[in-house]
Amino acid sequence: MFGFGKKQSYLIGVDLGNDCLKLAQLANGTEDTCLIAGQCVSRPADVTAGTARWQRWAIDAMRETTTDGNFKGKDVVAALPANEVFIDHLKWPKKFDGKVEEALFAKIKQKLPFEPLEKNTLIKYIPAEQDNLIVLATERTVIDHHLAIYERAGLSLKSIGVWPVALAQCYARFFGRRKTDLDAVVLLLDLQPECTNMVICRHKNPLYACSVPVGAKQLKGSPQTPEAPGAGRTDEQALGRLVMELTAGRREFLSLYKNVQIERLIFLSGLAVEADVYRTIAKQLEVQAQMGDCMAAVEIKDPDRFGLERRNGSASWALAFGLSLS
Repeated sequence: MFGFGKKQSYLIGVDLGNDCLKLAQLANGTEDTCLIAGQCVSRPADVTAGTARWQRWAIDAMRETTTDGNFKGKDVVAALPANEVFIDHLKWPKKFDGKVEEALFAKIKQKLPFEPLEKNTLIKYIPAEQDNLIVLATERTVIDHHLAIYERAGLSLKSIGVWPVALAQCYARFFGRRKTDLDAVVLLLDLQPECTNMVICRHKNPLYACSVPVGAKQLKGSPQTPEAPGAGRTDEQALGRLVMELTAGRREFLSLYKNVQIERLIFLSGLAVEADVYRTIAKQLEVQAQMGDCMAAVEIKDPDRFGLERRNGSASWALAFGLSLS
């Protein structure tokens, strides 16, 4: 969905996670994609994620940033946090009588991490290749809570995006611009504070997606202190768990898609962790890798106005950028 204004600006992409809120609004420049506005607000340490107080923090932060942060308009596109979305991979149902969601619910209801009632479950699906589907499901009460946040923040939620599609969109716009990239199958990794989101796609079309509950915070270990001088180093155990889960995801993908080869691994999260972590992941997965720093890929005429560190920030902007483009 494109929301063009007088300056050909897209909608505001909102990445509301448990630990921080990121908003980004892109626009078509004369040659490159421009960043109109971007803000990253960290959750206060004394606010617990998912609580009513967290919701109030999110509302206040959205209202303040969209009022004072140089954003154009109040129209937004957002995605639910990955930890609130169940993902499965299925074949197209052979019989569904025009009611695809009902057929998919019947297949996944025993796997759902919440009460498997059809009236309380919202299902979306992404058609992929070789008759495969990416199926996403969440509780309607979760949707209601997020709708209430945007309404109270004074924003107009035009659509709820799907995070695998947004990440693939971000890759295609910034890092898949060569002719040979149109058919290449790539593995995208977006390291968030509490999780790592994995998407395998062919250009802007997702083929597989999963979220691993190991993120930058776990990989970095505890903050370094005089009493524990090595605590700030990479947590090798957490890194091992992450690589194991990513390997399992790649194995599942290869079982679903016959004769498909992953050509590249792209880290969409910029400098979220030390470069050695990225090198270890790439080596263990045995895939040629490259850095995909989204903030470095856009034109920023006045970065000081945003208070953004263009190349030294640890926040991942891939999801917010992809949502703005979607």
